[in-house]
Amino acid sequence: MRYTRRSFVKTAGMGGVAIASYPRFSILSEKRLTVEVLNPFNRVPVSLIIDDSTCLVNLAHYGIPQFAEVFPDQYKQDWRKLPREIPDIFVREFGEWCQENGVKGKYSIVPYPACTGWVNRFIPGWTKRELEDSLNLIREVIVPNWDIHPEMVSHTRVIDIKTGKPFPFPTPEYMENWEWSQTKSADELAGYQAYALTILKEAGLPCEGLTTPGGYGGRNQNNLALGTMEAVRDVFGAEIPHYFRDLFTEKDKSVAPLVLHPSDLKGPDPKCVVSIIGCTGDWFGNWDGLTAGSADNYITEDLQSGRMVDVIESGEPAIMVCHWPGVYFNGEHTGFKILKQVKNRLDQKYDHLVWMKLSEIARYWAAKELTSIAVNANKISINAPYSSAGFTLKLNSSLKNPGIKIGGEDLKPMARVKNKKEIKSNTWFSDKTESIVCFDLQKGSSELIL
Repeated sequence: MRYTRRSFVKTAGMGGVAIASYPRFSILSEKRLTVEVLNPFNRVPVSLIIDDSTCLVNLAHYGIPQFAEVFPDQYKQDWRKLPREIPDIFVREFGEWCQENGVKGKYSIVPYPACTGWVNRFIPGWTKRELEDSLNLIREVIVPNWDIHPEMVSHTRVIDIKTGKPFPFPTPEYMENWEWSQTKSADELAGYQAYALTILKEAGLPCEGLTTPGGYGGRNQNNLALGTMEAVRDVFGAEIPHYFRDLFTEKDKSVAPLVLHPSDLKGPDPKCVVSIIGCTGDWFGNWDGLTAGSADNYITEDLQSGRMVDVIESGEPAIMVCHWPGVYFNGEHTGFKILKQVKNRLDQKYDHLVWMKLSEIARYWAAKELTSIAVNANKISINAPYSSAGFTLKLNSSLKNPGIKIGGEDLKPMARVKNKKEIKSNTWFSDKTESIVCFDLQKGSSELIL
């Protein structure tokens, strides 16, 4: 079954999404030399998705009463006991720890959080200076290692983008989390999403993707993908838009990114959009502040099991998902402490992980899926619609002195490493049976000379 990002979200399958049908492997030459695209740097990508974050506002405190107005039988929590604010001192503590420990991922900034105020203008209850300081803090300690996403506009009421006012109807049809998005066209979704993205652009925050709140677009994913591609390209000019909508916690369910709607791959302006898929539940602490989490759900104390272990062992990107109120967890920092435990356990067990932002994972998967690779007698011809760092190939043959030739440039030699774990850009490893070559893939034509 699909794990819902909230207890109140009802989601559906990926019906109707157009998945790129490009080969992951090259065709075989007469000598039966084969080429396989590996993970970046021959490592397993890991990342952390943080939902419901924004400037100052604790979305749970202000959102729960709005959800309760729609579903009074489901939301009986005394939301007034929740902190109204997640303070910047915690944002700094969290962000600086992540910088020191190499943790990367996605951090939402809800543009009009629970209809309290606008991050590009003012938020009642906080001074203009406090908002500006909060935005500066995001730019300083979050932006370098995290993608910034809007989580639609308010994460509660649907906004009339012609007036900027919330629709006055407390029904599922006018809530972002539920029904409003399920019947909209790609253009309608693009317009709404562009509205959210524009607010963050005016606030001076960069975006290459977006996050859906709750069940937004769950039964309308083809239009969601197209609308995301249109909106992100239009507002920010991002080359490879991406979005986070789904997560799976089943052991046998793939969580590899989906490269969708590729087109114009041989032209100067190739297009695609990437759906990033999470692999864990809300296990640092529930978004509503009611239930604390456990590190054992990710990786047990003996390092032998847990969802992160399952996914890392499969070789697919292991992308954790959490909610900012759960990380702060009523001011007790419980979720943050669990994250530290998980990071420590992962470091104890593995030495082949690479922390990446969602945009970096999206770019690599677009390059992996859409790059054309042809094997000849003494070279591999590569035609890439997108560039990507750490592009890594495995050949079923030993090599001597490979080099990379980009366009009309001179041949660039590569450095040999003695261990696969030492692989980095512009290096190669070879034994008697196979070789691994890693280089920074450039857009356009290049040749790997064997």
